Amino acid sequence: MSDLVLIILIGGGSAIGVGVLGLLALRLLRGRSMRLKLFAVAMFTVLAMVAGVLAAAQAMFLSQHDFGVALVVCIAAGLVALAMAIPLARSVTADSRALRNAMRALGDEEHEFEYSVRAGGRHAAPGPALADRPAPVALATAELDDLRRELTTTGARLAESRERERALERSRRELVAWVSHDLRTPLAGLRAMAEALEDGVATDPLRYHTQIRMSVDRLAGMVDDLFEMSRIHAGALRLTLERVPLTDLVDEAVVGADPLARACGVALEADVRTPLAVRVDPRELSRALTNLVANAIRHTPSDGAVRVEAIERDGHAVLAVVDACGGIPDEDLDRVFEVAWRGTAARTPEPLAGAGLGLAIVRGIVEAHAGEVDVRNVAGGCRFEVRLPVPVG
Repeated sequence: MSDLVLIILIGGGSAIGVGVLGLLALRLLRGRSMRLKLFAVAMFTVLAMVAGVLAAAQAMFLSQHDFGVALVVCIAAGLVALAMAIPLARSVTADSRALRNAMRALGDEEHEFEYSVRAGGRHAAPGPALADRPAPVALATAELDDLRRELTTTGARLAESRERERALERSRRELVAWVSHDLRTPLAGLRAMAEALEDGVATDPLRYHTQIRMSVDRLAGMVDDLFEMSRIHAGALRLTLERVPLTDLVDEAVVGADPLARACGVALEADVRTPLAVRVDPRELSRALTNLVANAIRHTPSDGAVRVEAIERDGHAVLAVVDACGGIPDEDLDRVFEVAWRGTAARTPEPLAGAGLGLAIVRGIVEAHAGEVDVRNVAGGCRFEVRLPVPVG
């Protein structure tokens, strides 16, 4: 056997022996702190190297002086290596602590969210906004830093999801409260008029009958809106798509809203500038456009005008309804399509008002058609626009 192979066997065997002891020590340290385990790994690695070097040096029959020099060099290098292992262990431990805190923060936010939902949103105590949180510092190891980034991204998504859930919960509770109020008021009026007719104390029975019919029609419209809204929220809105010219949609909306416009003294105009056709569910989209036109008529003064337009812009078919309502405050523009939003805190029903679901239904129907709807202020009023994709071919 050559000297080189012998030295390899002696040095490697000594290092393996120390390595086995290190593995046994790590098993005994199971469940202990990461810092201690990392230091143990570094220590037994250094000891394995030193044992291998010294065993090989002893087998080479070096002089006492040379062996002593090798021993001193190994001890000095080992101490330096162990000294360097201490800050490394601290760094990795700090990284793991940062990850643990991040996971605890996610758990705390989840607990706060569940408590908020159970409390009806009244006692919500969410953490600081994501934009207000300090930017995380990069961790010492790439793997832990990647994990930290994944946790940060997951936390951001969870926070956004929780905020949406809170908004939906608030919207649902407001809708239940407001619709209950809107239903209670006409029902009380119906009961009073029915009792007056029953007792024979109604001075003008015909007027009472007319008022009862109007109240019943209004309640039926509210129930229809609630049913449509529930279908949209449940994802149960089924579309039967057909190719429909924009002209037909505008004409149907104008004809359907003409009686309301005449009753309100509002001029209703149509302006179709494109022969485009879109692939939509004509029944559902007509309802959305009619809701927009009716909403515009209700908020336009009796001497004003409402214009319904159909144009093509940037590869999209655009249906626009322009009114003369005087404009919407900028802080309320983002809330126009919220459920039960009416632009006022008052819940006293007006003769022509609904439950505040019309614009929310519009958004749901348009989004079901892969379209977009928005509103902006123009001179003297507002412009609602529905953008729909143009079918190819």
